[in-house]
Amino acid sequence: MYKSLRSTRVGRTHSKRCSPCLLLLASTLLLTLSAFPTASDAAAPPALGAKNGMIATDHPLASQAGAAILKQGGNAVDAICAAVFAQSVVNPLGSGLGGGGFLLVKMANKPVRVLDFRERAPAAAHRAMYLKKGLSKYASQTGGLAIAIPGEVRGCATAIQTYGKLPLKKVLAPAIRFARHGFPVGHHLASGLKYRRKRYIRFRELAKVFYPKGKALKLGETLKRPRLVKTFLALAKHGPDVFYKGWIAKDIVAASKAHGGILTLNDLANYKVTWRKPLQTTYRGYTIHTMPPPSSGGIVIIQALNMLRKKNLRKLGHNSSGYLHLLSEALQHAFADRARFLGDTDFVKVPLAWLTSQKYANRLWKRVTSKVKPAKQYGSQRLPTTAPHRGGGTSHLSVVDRFGNAVALTTTINTGFGSKVMAPRSGIILNNEMDDFTTRPGKPNAFGLIQSHLNEIAPGKRPLSSMSPTIVTRKGKVRLVVGGSGGPTIITGTLQVLLNVLDFGMNVSDAVSRSRIHHQWMPQMLAIERDLPKDVVVNLKRRGHRVFSFRKPFTAVQAVEVKGRRRYGASDPRKYGRPEGH
Repeated sequence: MYKSLRSTRVGRTHSKRCSPCLLLLASTLLLTLSAFPTASDAAAPPALGAKNGMIATDHPLASQAGAAILKQGGNAVDAICAAVFAQSVVNPLGSGLGGGGFLLVKMANKPVRVLDFRERAPAAAHRAMYLKKGLSKYASQTGGLAIAIPGEVRGCATAIQTYGKLPLKKVLAPAIRFARHGFPVGHHLASGLKYRRKRYIRFRELAKVFYPKGKALKLGETLKRPRLVKTFLALAKHGPDVFYKGWIAKDIVAASKAHGGILTLNDLANYKVTWRKPLQTTYRGYTIHTMPPPSSGGIVIIQALNMLRKKNLRKLGHNSSGYLHLLSEALQHAFADRARFLGDTDFVKVPLAWLTSQKYANRLWKRVTSKVKPAKQYGSQRLPTTAPHRGGGTSHLSVVDRFGNAVALTTTINTGFGSKVMAPRSGIILNNEMDDFTTRPGKPNAFGLIQSHLNEIAPGKRPLSSMSPTIVTRKGKVRLVVGGSGGPTIITGTLQVLLNVLDFGMNVSDAVSRSRIHHQWMPQMLAIERDLPKDVVVNLKRRGHRVFSFRKPFTAVQAVEVKGRRRYGASDPRKYGRPEGH
């Protein structure tokens, strides 16, 4: 697997000491998103337009579910939650009822609000829980100890109750139909099951569903989810309390304990969602509304935009070496500060105003030159750097309805199939979100990201996230709804689609499909999709970048653009998605 990666390294500028961390990120991105097609396959399809509403997800059936709800009189909130529930059936590798996430909602003529339904650490969790002698180093990624309190069901139920037009029972109907009558296995699920068979088949409940008779389900095979039918019918009849206090809660807790977990019935019963204010900035005449902590995505995006606004990017040329160098420099500064300062603001103090200020961005921009600098010279100099700490299991959905309401929602179970623990009665696959905390100081987590003591585990705390649902408005009207999946590449993918639309004037389909890069400061490498022109790669190496070219793309973005009275959707071809209009 690493042969093609090694051939792209920069010879003289590559440090042998960095090899393990470079290979860690390389292998993580490849394995996490191994079900994606190659970058050269990711050609932009024609933009899909509609007058009354548009939804973009990473699975065609989820988009169909959302569009069906729009046709039945539902609004953007109803539609996106119907699609989320449908995805838990048809795309269980990437999302599900056992996870959580964030939602940005812009109701017509009203301000943007954030609904935080991120998973929380159980009451028995503590900062040293993964340091016990003899405990597997993968305990935060696989098994019962990896499971945080799921928030997706409470999140969607709250959103529907607050803004929806349809009852929960009607919103759940498409998911119930797919689970009961079956659906054809899609590309993303089929590829993931094939390439990760040795890993997934070891988990009995997963194997029963996805590896009948020991063989992975194939593309186009019909899959039914009868246990989820029972679960959805219970939610339709009793509401979210059956998930957090009823038989479903008991099933989840029993599954967690059977695999060594610490989740309790009290943890589920006490779970609460949180309404927050979005982070905002202006850029090229638009207002960007994005995620505050416990997501890091919004801060990184705003810091990068504040630096990049100093240059005429269009004049540099899209995906030119000059543009990509400046983009990667801005990202290194922003990700360095992500490592130093970010955590759950309900537990730690984060200097939001300072980090997102133009004054601070101007100071950082003065340090940008034509060459890459040593890692310690990026970001704030107030604190020393720390040693390395941390979508396969993530999905993003974007929707705009005929009323002008817009929702961006990102949901996750973290990595593919989350903790690999499936609750036996309900059929719910549980997250491994505990790995998003700083679990082992000095050790990288699943995505190779740097994280500080501010993201250490505490009871009820939310782990730091990269999810970046974003809404762009102009004069109060929605212009673009965007977000992505793929671990830390969510941030860089979402940012580049924003730049493609706002700086380079691309339509939403082109903006989503164009080749992308990724830089997260540490390990200090520039990841690129392999269809980037050779001369651009050569010039990036001359600037001092350690370039890795990936055979597979490493992020998937879903977006809806508004032009006049029409809505245009784009589902990233990298993940075989398809938008649906009404």
